[in-house]
Amino acid sequence: MVNARAPREIALDLRGLKCPLPALRARRELAGMQPGDVLALEATDPMAAIDIPHMVNETRNLLLAHSAAMGVLSFRIEKR
Repeated sequence: MVNARAPREIALDLRGLKCPLPALRARRELAGMQPGDVLALEATDPMAAIDIPHMVNETRNLLLAHSAAMGVLSFRIEKR
């Protein structure tokens, strides 16, 4: 019998942190995750709109979604 683990979704609140902390904390969280897990994060630093997608590309993970509303940037990243 295969013991398959269901993917987890982890929420990370990075609101109020300034560059480069949102990308660094997201990278650290992703490093401890298993493939298939999803990291849902929110940040308020405008530079996160550039830094987070760049970090996702560097780490070869998958950016599932990105949105912005009322000064909050939201990202969903799948660990590869």
